[in-house]
Amino acid sequence: MRDRHLMLRRTLLAALLVLPLAGCGLFGGGASTSTAAIVARTDGSPEGIYAAGMEALDRREYQRAQQLFDLVDREHPFSPFASNAKLMSAYSDYMRNRYTEAQGALDRFIQLHPAHRDIAYAYYLRALTFYEQINDNQRDQRMSEQAFAALQDVANRFPGTPYARDARLKMDLARDHLAGREMVVGRFYQNRRLYAAAIGRFRKVVDEYQTTNHVPEALHRLTELYLTLGLTDEARRTASVLGHNYPGSPWYQDSYALLVEGAQPAEIDRPGFVRRAASTLTFGLF
Repeated sequence: MRDRHLMLRRTLLAALLVLPLAGCGLFGGGASTSTAAIVARTDGSPEGIYAAGMEALDRREYQRAQQLFDLVDREHPFSPFASNAKLMSAYSDYMRNRYTEAQGALDRFIQLHPAHRDIAYAYYLRALTFYEQINDNQRDQRMSEQAFAALQDVANRFPGTPYARDARLKMDLARDHLAGREMVVGRFYQNRRLYAAAIGRFRKVVDEYQTTNHVPEALHRLTELYLTLGLTDEARRTASVLGHNYPGSPWYQDSYALLVEGAQPAEIDRPGFVRRAASTLTFGLF
């Protein structure tokens, strides 16, 4: 996503490059140089192969980098570079958009190395593998739920860290997508005249996703539905909540127009279920 390289390369490489590396310039033959040829240019040590993997990462040759990191883990499992190589291999999967593979590798890393100095980053990277797959509001939002849970886990386990701060920011987006899904379903029910089901969806947005930008519309939709059901007092109360919290919102202007004779809806065209012009009721000021 938009901040992948900025955030990941800063946090990952700063955290993992503290190990002493040797063997710079191992790609002298260019990008076409085979992995075996690159390994042959090292001394065969885990340090040398790891350095070649880091150089491949720097060149954004993620598949090559992963092969080298996997080689460190496979050929030198007791080396101090082996655990880092596991994490870097997962990172390479992530950068190749192989999110399922990265999740599996990170789950194994977390299980095998719970006290690793970069364990916070492992949890954070695992959360990102879900976060990167959040899609639009029209689709199944299970990925948003998984991303939110994983990001929440980072924030809870490692409070005060840069990972926790960034996780909380990304949780806002995941929360917004979850609220957006509820709005999509609520509108569907409203258009099908399944009023009780629609009210349940919009109430969920208001009650559980209060910090998202979907709340003003949800309150307006509730106002529409209560009017449709003849619950005028409830509609007035809901519109009052909307006006108190979002006085400048076009959604409040629309709700006000439904309840006040002669009031005009917002100029922005947002089709509402209840049309003021079609109503024969006069509700008066509230």
